[in-house]
Amino acid sequence: MAYQTLKFEISDSIATITLDRPNDANALDATMANELLEVSVLCATRSDIRAIIITGEGKLFCGGGDLNEFKAVGDQKEAHLLRMATILHAALIRFANIDAPVIMAVNGTAGGGGFSMVLSGDYVLASQKAKFVSAYTASGLTPDGSSTYFLAKHVGLLRAKELMLTNRVLSAQEACDWGIVNRVVEPENLMDEARALATTFAAGPTKSYGGVKRMLQTAYSGTMETQLEKETQFIASMMTTYDGPHGLESFLNKEKPKFKGC
Repeated sequence: MAYQTLKFEISDSIATITLDRPNDANALDATMANELLEVSVLCATRSDIRAIIITGEGKLFCGGGDLNEFKAVGDQKEAHLLRMATILHAALIRFANIDAPVIMAVNGTAGGGGFSMVLSGDYVLASQKAKFVSAYTASGLTPDGSSTYFLAKHVGLLRAKELMLTNRVLSAQEACDWGIVNRVVEPENLMDEARALATTFAAGPTKSYGGVKRMLQTAYSGTMETQLEKETQFIASMMTTYDGPHGLESFLNKEKPKFKGC
């Protein structure tokens, strides 16, 4: 399927999603929100996709919401934002619940909704040229795109308030030091590093990864009893997969496992 605002490719069990509005800062508009939902559903329903990379075309990762589109809708701004945020959030929820790890390969500035999208990733690689800024309150808006859910978990409550209230810009290294980015790499090596990591994930126990993702979603909100019951259910359920028993047998036999992702 052809997309207007994205590039979408699948190769060697890796899905690569490229935000593709380079002349408009890869800004999130209504079309991109819809297309992100479409590809998130596709990734969720294809068992051959075992790792996902999200990156941006050109110099920026994503400059945030398309403010020109917001202006163009006139007095329908509230309805437009309600519709668009609902669709974007549905896409991010799908990515969060997909077994395959989602790698954010941040090639340039991630602002506003782009900053929020980065925070939702399972692993974040950043080019040395990348910058990170919340930006919402600078336009009189409040955050969307999952940042109020993830940011404080990554950096702590006071630092989350600082970033959202002052719109302080973080360099790639500062974002790494603060816990927003896993690793900073040379700009020319970003996609090679992302693909190498995705290849490792794609060869791994995909169902196990999915269990980790879903359990950690409630790490700050569930009681100890609730969380440990989840751990019990998930680890037991791994024995209904191929990879769980195979991984145990491989370990006991001192062999390298060959996971199938199922």
